[in-house]
Amino acid sequence: MKKIFVPLVAILAIMFMNSCETSKQVPYMQNIDSISLAASQYLFDARIKPKDILHITVHTTDPAAAAPFNLTVSRRLSAQGDLSSGGGSLQGYLVENDGTINFPVIGRIAVVGLTRKECETLIEEKLTPYLAKTEKPVVTVNMSSFRVTLLGDFSSPRVVAVTTEKMSILEALASGGDLTLYGKRQNVLLIREDATGKKTVHRIDLTDANFINSPYYYLQQNDIIYVEPNATKAKNSALGQSVTIWFSFISIATSVASLLVNILRD
Repeated sequence: MKKIFVPLVAILAIMFMNSCETSKQVPYMQNIDSISLAASQYLFDARIKPKDILHITVHTTDPAAAAPFNLTVSRRLSAQGDLSSGGGSLQGYLVENDGTINFPVIGRIAVVGLTRKECETLIEEKLTPYLAKTEKPVVTVNMSSFRVTLLGDFSSPRVVAVTTEKMSILEALASGGDLTLYGKRQNVLLIREDATGKKTVHRIDLTDANFINSPYYYLQQNDIIYVEPNATKAKNSALGQSVTIWFSFISIATSVASLLVNILRD
């Protein structure tokens, strides 16, 4: 009994010490009351990158004037092959690697690096020569392919679609069900690809509120966030395997001893 009791006490002590250490590492933004957030006072606008998909719709007072500038989607209605055209907003424009989209009538338009509003203004200007002077075209642009990827020690790792074209790292954590207690909050990995295809890696300490002032507080399309497991999880994993092996050994030894006892009795 003593041989079993001592290892169990040791295991419980290790688990208790690990839990105390973890509780100090879990809270986010631990110094939030002692720093200035002046650098974070700006409005964020996502900028268009290659391989984004843009939904662009042109509106005019005369619908017929806008029709040539809106992509249409054909639908098969009957077995005879009759076709019908759908709304232009149903089909997107893929931004090519050279930073352009192929816009109806106008042709190639360079859009990479522009915000949604800047892209709308540019297209409206390029439409002017093709419309009556009385027409004031209204262009709406939406980045429909904006998403970020959450990997590692999240409660629910996933790919998150961002419909508002704006997501902070804190919103991303919430979308993934927050980090588990074992997620390494002091060393969150952010992988980002720019408009030229260059990848960069950034480390974020979520326990230090200064990350709110950093250029990585707001995420960009196709960002990847990876959260490493902390040392506690690694220790617990190793400890769990050791305990499992130890109890398996005892179970086997007990079974063998019981079998020997029964054989000797016979």
